[in-house]
Amino acid sequence: MPSLKGKTVFITGASRGIGQAIGVACARQGARVVVAAKSGVPNPKLPGTIHTAAAAMKAAGGEALAVECDIRDESQVHAAVAQAVGTFGGIDVLVNNASAIHLAGTLETPMKRYDLMQQVNARGTYLCTQACLPHLLKAANPHVLMLSPPLSLDPRWFQNHVAYTMAKYGMSMCVLGMSAELRDRGVAVNALWPRTIIATAALNLLGGDALAVHGRTPEIVADAAVVILQREARGCSGNFFIDEAVLRVAGVTDFAKYAVKAGEELAPDLFL
Repeated sequence: MPSLKGKTVFITGASRGIGQAIGVACARQGARVVVAAKSGVPNPKLPGTIHTAAAAMKAAGGEALAVECDIRDESQVHAAVAQAVGTFGGIDVLVNNASAIHLAGTLETPMKRYDLMQQVNARGTYLCTQACLPHLLKAANPHVLMLSPPLSLDPRWFQNHVAYTMAKYGMSMCVLGMSAELRDRGVAVNALWPRTIIATAALNLLGGDALAVHGRTPEIVADAAVVILQREARGCSGNFFIDEAVLRVAGVTDFAKYAVKAGEELAPDLFL
């Protein structure tokens, strides 16, 4: 199994939550992590910045580069990629983690929110992959990982928040298409999604602490991501992975350590 030691891992939205957890987990393997996110200065409503995240990754044993980047802006994305390559010499892994969420019906979704979700989720994922691809094609074991759900046309996943589902499935459609497009060129493109809700700042939009106790910590997603990213790229592409299933295959049997509150019934995530 290829090691992540010395590999450059470019992660969008890595200033907090799942993105930061993946960065820390990769750093423990000796990776060089590029923390690409908008949070350059502290936000009183949201914990963490690109700088605090980078510090956590360095403390975990890896190298880290904090890059302020709004993935809606093409010039900023290309500048961030250039800075990553200039600092670390290339890009081996791209994790498309950045996401925007607004769970509401059609009448309750302002076009500003619709546009934000499309620009960050679907377009941002496409843009970052496009920008990193020339460098991934030069890597020994290149991976692209989207934090997006399995595709399904079941109306129940659309009816209550059609705009969010369209945007999030846009990321998953990138997996479907890009994995086939790049298979012969050796670039793995996969999706990863949690089986349960994950306690992050985004969860506050859905129910806060009362809901978080029925979830798991971001570390379960991070540990699953590391398992995927260490696999041989040419034999691992086009998959819609679920975190718990990935870890079970890897031999993990104790999932209690990931629970926010021991003994509480776990709530399944959206789209499952």
